[in-house]
Amino acid sequence: MRAPGPSDAPSVPDPDLSRGGIAASLPFLQAGVAQVGVIVPDLDRAVEQYWRLFGIGPWHIYTYGRPLVRHMTYHGQPANYRMRLALGWLGSLRIELIEPLEGESVYAEFVRAHGYGVHHWGVLVEDMGIALAQARAAGLEMTMDGAGFGLDGDGHYAYLDTENVLGVTIELIQRPKRRVPPERVYPQDHA
Repeated sequence: MRAPGPSDAPSVPDPDLSRGGIAASLPFLQAGVAQVGVIVPDLDRAVEQYWRLFGIGPWHIYTYGRPLVRHMTYHGQPANYRMRLALGWLGSLRIELIEPLEGESVYAEFVRAHGYGVHHWGVLVEDMGIALAQARAAGLEMTMDGAGFGLDGDGHYAYLDTENVLGVTIELIQRPKRRVPPERVYPQDHA
């Protein structure tokens, strides 16, 4: 039996991405993380706990899937997944809690592989088409996306296959100009 050596160590990404490498070709990373996404088993319980224990919220709660999300793909194929999500603020950082409901998705994949917990860092983009082209040019593939959830049919999210490189998935977010009203707000007195 041989002693473990440097080649046995897991590959760890260089934490100083500003020196070049992949970050140089991904200008959307320069603005930093705008959102942290957490997958939870029970959205109602999670928003109550985050509010009661940490004061995070109020939470705007939605169900994403058809017909609200007009275009959805998963690994390059048309998809039909659904999830409940809650959006709240922790200072200037948006927290997104996600409860997968049905269909194959990056959320279901994550739960099978890791259980529940932090799934992604969200970064804002002005133009999803340009951001996705930059990601592809840097060797990052889109694993899932959804578009058309804004009041005007705009809004687009796309997940990049970065977990093996960064230890977390990156979500590109092109926010809609106007969001549909939430199904509910928790706590209600903040509606």
